[in-house]
Amino acid sequence: MSQAQALFEQFIRDVHAVWAVEPDMGKRMAQTKPLFEKLVRDPVMQAESDSWPSTEGHKNLLFHTDETYGFIVNAVVREPNRKGSVHDHSTAWVLYGLLAGHESLERYDRVDDGSKPDYAEVKLTGVTNGGPGNVDLVPPYAIHAEQGGTGRSVALIFRSQRLVGKVLQHGYDLQNKTIIERWGPTQIPYTFGQAA
Repeated sequence: MSQAQALFEQFIRDVHAVWAVEPDMGKRMAQTKPLFEKLVRDPVMQAESDSWPSTEGHKNLLFHTDETYGFIVNAVVREPNRKGSVHDHSTAWVLYGLLAGHESLERYDRVDDGSKPDYAEVKLTGVTNGGPGNVDLVPPYAIHAEQGGTGRSVALIFRSQRLVGKVLQHGYDLQNKTIIERWGPTQIPYTFGQAA
């Protein structure tokens, strides 16, 4: 077993220990965040991500689907200057941790009253710039976008539940002020140490 795989499996065991005693999802995710920060800040894990293939074309690498609690762990590998779309993750909580490169996380608020079907006005309310080791906790329905930096970037993503194929998420077209329902990125099963 590689060092990265051993670190990852210990992380999963630590998450199980938290989730076994804490039923509230918000509190679970808050308590999972420092465990996730430790994982994405580990130099072994950061070096491991150097060989991961690009996920351009609306894909995610899939490392783990938890049979006990239903959470999943993905990764996204962005090419330089990648422009991300504005979206939410429906009912899921998400931890988004950078392993390599730099990105900015844009946060948006919805400013219309939600009374028109397929229509939404959203406004940029903040931007957080992050580098390796930074972790953001994104609550359900929070509207946001990740924007790539000038170099390749890699993020590990911990989702409180599987969404793809089960729960529709929302994309937001800022220019046309419309909502696009979508199933989320294509899942590509991947293992630590796998050749790109």
